[in-house]
Amino acid sequence: QLRLVESGGALVQAGRSLRLSCSVAGRSVEHYAIGWVRQAPGKEREAVSCRGAKAATSDSPYYKDSIKGRFTISRDNANNTVYLQRTRLHPDDTAVYSCPGGPRPATALCILGGGSWGQGTQVTVSS
Repeated sequence: QLRLVESGGALVQAGRSLRLSCSVAGRSVEHYAIGWVRQAPGKEREAVSCRGAKAATSDSPYYKDSIKGRFTISRDNANNTVYLQRTRLHPDDTAVYSCPGGPRPATALCILGGGSWGQGTQVTVSS
């Protein structure tokens, strides 16, 4: 089972950038799909972005439509970490961000869920 730990959450002003990190322990991150989901106060959890395993070359990253062009998911195999680089932050991006991971395609991980989960990191964007 994967052990995932999120970090990088903070209070930031609208328009700024912030990078979140999801560190994976126990297994090599390149063998698993890893993603990001978020849950804002009073709202349902929603998928943000997921990236497939390194060997799944035809498995394109998944991005929620409303964040395309602003967020980028990347994997650092040497540090066993997946990042979510976020730019032009908006107050609507305020949420607890968590990273799920598992042996399934990126889109399936984001849409269907499953796998292992971290505890989450709080991001608050002020206007």
